[in-house]
Amino acid sequence: MRIAFIGGGTMGTAIVRCLLTKKVAAPQDIVISDVSLAQRELLSKEYGVSALASNRKAIEGADVAVLAVKPQDLAQVMEELRNIPAQQAMLSIVAGASLASLCQGLNHNCIIRAMPNMPAQIGEGMTVWTATTAVSPKQKKMAQSILGSLGMEIYVADEKYLDMATALSGSGPAYVFLFIEALIDAGVHIGLSRDIAQRLVIQTILGSTRVVPETNKHPAELRDMVTSPGGTTTEALLQLEKGGLRSLLLEAVVAAYDKAKHL
Repeated sequence: MRIAFIGGGTMGTAIVRCLLTKKVAAPQDIVISDVSLAQRELLSKEYGVSALASNRKAIEGADVAVLAVKPQDLAQVMEELRNIPAQQAMLSIVAGASLASLCQGLNHNCIIRAMPNMPAQIGEGMTVWTATTAVSPKQKKMAQSILGSLGMEIYVADEKYLDMATALSGSGPAYVFLFIEALIDAGVHIGLSRDIAQRLVIQTILGSTRVVPETNKHPAELRDMVTSPGGTTTEALLQLEKGGLRSLLLEAVVAAYDKAKHL
């Protein structure tokens, strides 16, 4: 599988790194285009891939072209790539760019749209993706291989679910990071050093997260296992419920979803 990348920024580079680390592709199978000479030289030196200045040249002979540019640069890039060969699949990770707008802008129907999240940068991401009817089963399999290298991936038949995924898993890491930050600050507030508080919080969250799929128990059941009647956890959870943690999270996700629909 030959893969071209249009854009060698943070996410484009992350995908390349994951593809190579998980041996989904070899360096000679990857070509990247980027406007920055310094970035092209860095990518070539660090990953052994071919890096070009021309977007059009980069996609020549590629089975899949990954569109990984900033949203504000998308219109210009699509103009450069209009009328690419019908057999090439274009996989877009550009936030807010719908299948319809990509098809129109590229004058091309073989489009895959994906919504990866930030942990994809270390191969622990969650990606939700969909495709037009022009994308063949073989091309879907290639897309699955590429996106699977970033962590977990879920295919959805209806594009509307990507906006929902944007609000939940796309923005989700920011919610988690805020929660981690707040817990660390709380530990410091009650007298722990910041270093110890951080280590306690991070391992507690890592361990708790892994328990859910390992035990296959509902989060509420696991929470009850930690919550003794009249104990410290009961008192803490009471304060979280009084503060409206659940409703605030729901409102946050709904707000993000509404924003995603209007991008």
